[in-house]
Amino acid sequence: MSSSNRHGYGGGGGGGDEVRASHILIKHEGSRRKASWKDPEGRVIKNTTRENAVSQLKALQDDIVSGKVKFEDVAARYSDCSSAKRGGDLGPFGRGQMQKPFEEAAFGLKVGEISDIVDTDSGVHIIKRTN
Repeated sequence: MSSSNRHGYGGGGGGGDEVRASHILIKHEGSRRKASWKDPEGRVIKNTTRENAVSQLKALQDDIVSGKVKFEDVAARYSDCSSAKRGGDLGPFGRGQMQKPFEEAAFGLKVGEISDIVDTDSGVHIIKRTN
């Protein structure tokens, strides 16, 4: 674990100082920033309800869990986060660096596990802990 956590937070219980995770983000009309690398004008995002975003994400999650597709390939194609170009990889991060619901989900996963739908101000996510 890193002893030089960028924000100076000591790790909380369970899971140490840092985790490494990848995610798939689907933005929607309620997202704080209604644009992404694949929708720079936000035309699709502004017309996507949260419910529709969740439905899209659940369908993608089902394909990943069933083994039809790899998490990284889905992230690269569908995620609204710029981490898509790295297969959704966010690199290592410590507590206090991500929005709270995202942090709690990521730190709560075992390596290799994929979360249920996680809601943040950015949109809806599924998270895969990679380390």
